[in-house]
Amino acid sequence: MSSLWTFREAERATGGTSTRPWRADDVSIDTRRNIDRAIFFAIIDRRDGHEFIDQAFRMGAAAAIVSRIPPDLPKRHPLLLVEDTVQALGSLGAAARRRAKGIVIGVTGSVGKTGTKDMIRTVLDGQGIVHAAERSFNNHLGVPLTLARMPRDATHTVVEIGMNRPGEITPLARLADLDVALVTTVAPVHMAAFDNLDDIARAKAEIFSGLRPAGSAIINRDQETFGILEAAANDAGATVVTFGRSDRADFHLVSVETDELSTVVTCRARGRILTARLSALVPHLALNLLGVLAVVDAVGLDLGDAVDALPDWQVPDGRGNRFRVRFREDNGGVVEIIDESYNANPTSMSAALESLASAIPGKRDAAGNAGRRVAILGDMLELGVDEERQHAQLARHPALEQIDSIHTVGNLMRSLHDALPKSKRGEWHEDADRLAGRISELLAPGDVAMLKGSAGTMVGKVVEAIRCAGLERGRRRGSSDRRPRHAGSPE
Repeated sequence: MSSLWTFREAERATGGTSTRPWRADDVSIDTRRNIDRAIFFAIIDRRDGHEFIDQAFRMGAAAAIVSRIPPDLPKRHPLLLVEDTVQALGSLGAAARRRAKGIVIGVTGSVGKTGTKDMIRTVLDGQGIVHAAERSFNNHLGVPLTLARMPRDATHTVVEIGMNRPGEITPLARLADLDVALVTTVAPVHMAAFDNLDDIARAKAEIFSGLRPAGSAIINRDQETFGILEAAANDAGATVVTFGRSDRADFHLVSVETDELSTVVTCRARGRILTARLSALVPHLALNLLGVLAVVDAVGLDLGDAVDALPDWQVPDGRGNRFRVRFREDNGGVVEIIDESYNANPTSMSAALESLASAIPGKRDAAGNAGRRVAILGDMLELGVDEERQHAQLARHPALEQIDSIHTVGNLMRSLHDALPKSKRGEWHEDADRLAGRISELLAPGDVAMLKGSAGTMVGKVVEAIRCAGLERGRRRGSSDRRPRHAGSPE
């Protein structure tokens, strides 16, 4: 089997010069992950990746792409010298796309990008050789890295594309040179950089500028900004495919049903009734599932096979995965955790609250008394000038009628804490560490607790504190990986 990259190919792609011949089977910018036989890019970001070159070679790297050669580096190490390592990563990603013969699918949206990307990977996996972005590799480093790691024989590649401000998606979408582009939803996220929802829609619609001629644009028809997205897709010459609750949608949602462990979605797809099951309680992802089926249809694969594969999809860590801990082991009670700690915005927060409201608490004691529904909420960041009002508004969310107690973390969540009725007002703490230290007092056997907040509020620390407070059992998904990341990591 041929290598992923040879030094000659990398030289042609980047314009750089190698110190000695080499071959590599992977590409990496992060020495904290497996980089055996990989090209290590010495990215200069929050830290200078050149500080990690020797470590990369000790971990088995095949070569390093550098903009300077550290004077104390052993001369035996194969290096590719370039002017700018970030630009070189983009050039290598572009070269990988040019040589690719398979289909490339782009996913963007305000909510659900990573889960949707993983769902697409799952349903395509049995119908070809599928390559997809790892975790949330969706920025100016993550997208070219995903492309540069694309196997030569990949039949389908799924690229996640994110943004924080206008103009960020366009170069990434054009770099990916997409055959299919899916926009999951447009919601008031990153409002600090936008004046209104229409502007966010225009920024998300930039993904269509990266479509190849006659490519497919897949859009949620229920969006109030649908017209903006549709117009941008039409301007790009795309074939527009829609999904949603609307009867006019090509992929029309018929029903969503749930039990304790799964979500069953029925839809009408171009006149055909399909029923799909997800092995998780995620009714808020029903429309994303329809978008995934629209992708399958757009690339010409079998919808029935896709539906059969969907139960294999797993909820990404921190995005609604559930597990149980035996809490306060002396009386053997169990607490169920809904881990939504990866990120938060008003749309995803609403869905998470509804998920908690529908959860069934366990038994608190031998008398059969039920536990409580408990929310632990951290700040929603980057909402713009009215961020305090948007936090306080959560106190009026209908789902709170079914939630017994709300504990909050962060300065913005103080607005919600103050707006809550006293009967539901739990504790407020300035940071996650302080709340984590109180967790054994805030939860009790039989409770079901949902934790959610923007990544910057570190609500994940509270999740880890819960794990430490009891013996975890019956977890439905794989363990989380929250190791520190290298300065160049795209996450």
